[in-house]
Amino acid sequence: MIERFYLKEYLSFKEVELNLACGLIVFTGPSGSGKSILMNSILSSLGASGCEATLCESSVTWNLDAEEMGIENDEINIFKHIKKEKSRYFINNQSISKKTMSEVSSNYLRHLSLKDYSDFENSNLISILDLRIQSKFKNISKLKDEYLSSFNDFVESSKKLEKLNKEEGKLLELKEFLLFEIKKIEDINPVVSEDEELLKIKKELSKKEKVLENISSANSIFDYEHYVFSALDSLDIDSTFFNDAMNELRVVLDNAQERFSALDDVDVEDVLNRIEEISSLKKRYGSIEEALVYRQMKKDELAEYENIEFTKDDLEKRCAILEQNVRELADKMSALRHAELNSFIKDLNRYLKELYLREAEVKINETEYNSLGKDEIILKLNNTELQKVSTGEFNRLRLAILALKSEHMSQNGGVLMLDEIDANLSGEESMSVAKVLRELSKHFQIFVISHQPQLTSMGDQHFLIYKNGDESFAKELDFESKVNEIARIISGESVSNEAKKFAKELLEANRCVL
Repeated sequence: MIERFYLKEYLSFKEVELNLACGLIVFTGPSGSGKSILMNSILSSLGASGCEATLCESSVTWNLDAEEMGIENDEINIFKHIKKEKSRYFINNQSISKKTMSEVSSNYLRHLSLKDYSDFENSNLISILDLRIQSKFKNISKLKDEYLSSFNDFVESSKKLEKLNKEEGKLLELKEFLLFEIKKIEDINPVVSEDEELLKIKKELSKKEKVLENISSANSIFDYEHYVFSALDSLDIDSTFFNDAMNELRVVLDNAQERFSALDDVDVEDVLNRIEEISSLKKRYGSIEEALVYRQMKKDELAEYENIEFTKDDLEKRCAILEQNVRELADKMSALRHAELNSFIKDLNRYLKELYLREAEVKINETEYNSLGKDEIILKLNNTELQKVSTGEFNRLRLAILALKSEHMSQNGGVLMLDEIDANLSGEESMSVAKVLRELSKHFQIFVISHQPQLTSMGDQHFLIYKNGDESFAKELDFESKVNEIARIISGESVSNEAKKFAKELLEANRCVL
């Protein structure tokens, strides 16, 4: 619910703070006092409308599920719209876009003054029907879960089969392409780090003659080492260090001699050609490693295509089993829905009768299999398409659908915002709307603007919107103030005693009911 609303500087309102209750909240007041402005500012604070207020803010007790948007949930969540040079939107002091705020609040807020057909979408009507069945047949949830799992598996398997059928027609061409791609790499047959080794060999080949010449010259040092031993011996100096150094030098030069001599069997042209092949491979694939990964990937694809007949046969069998399962489960759900339909129609028409509307015609048509089964609910008002009924009838029909749904709701339904839903209705019609809203208020916090005494008298909370000069104010009314306001609605500005008496009787009668 919306626990508190604050508005600052919006048209005729300078500052308003409303501490709100649950249930049915009624706004009344003379024409032009600012009721619609106030309602719009509440919507704007939640991203569901726009306004030019300096600040409009709503504190809500909704348990937000918006982690994917980076919004943390608090015990009380603060929605805020600030307008300075431009509009800015916040949830819990975190700046967000209007679109994001609207998406978050749309899970908890409904503005019924708009001609929105979502209440009559098949998914919603099916959910109401299934909730009713749930109260009698507890296993329908398990049945629906089992159906949805089979349906999703069937859709996924069918897509794979369709893909295989398309690929099968160009299978030979695909296999030839894959073999060509694999052969390009296998003809070169690269080895990891081979490019580095080739560059090392190329470098050594380029300096081979010079290195071998220098090694040959350096070897002459060993012709004179016995002179050094003699000198060290005459000086009584241990010659071990010199011996070790000369031995180490011999190893270094011998190894170098052996390594560079081994290059005699290496063809320079072969090395250069191999370097060029490896370079072209790296240029195409990025590296030797990536080329080998690509080759393996193409081999895997080739293996998959070579096994396509086996895979296709397996998928065809799986699809046939799943399709049969989907049909059987959908038939079971459909049978339950058809069995509940008459009771659904009876209760819906009971609400419609209370709302002084014509009876609805409801039937279940068979449609393509989808996540809900094979049933499509078609609803008309006295054989009239919903697009052709009046706005007043449309909104009252929505109330009937909501009331029907609320009978089996296990949790709070959020917030309903209505403008003048009882406008241009007779007293009896207005009272019927009031009674349905009163029933809905057990599950929803409802905001409504009213010009009729019947609906106004049903409110759990009543705010008078009035002007003093050019400034608008909002005031919560106590019982006596409600009597005076309802009397004004009945008789106009010149409130008669008879109007007061009738207003008091209305309030007391409804208070007894409450």
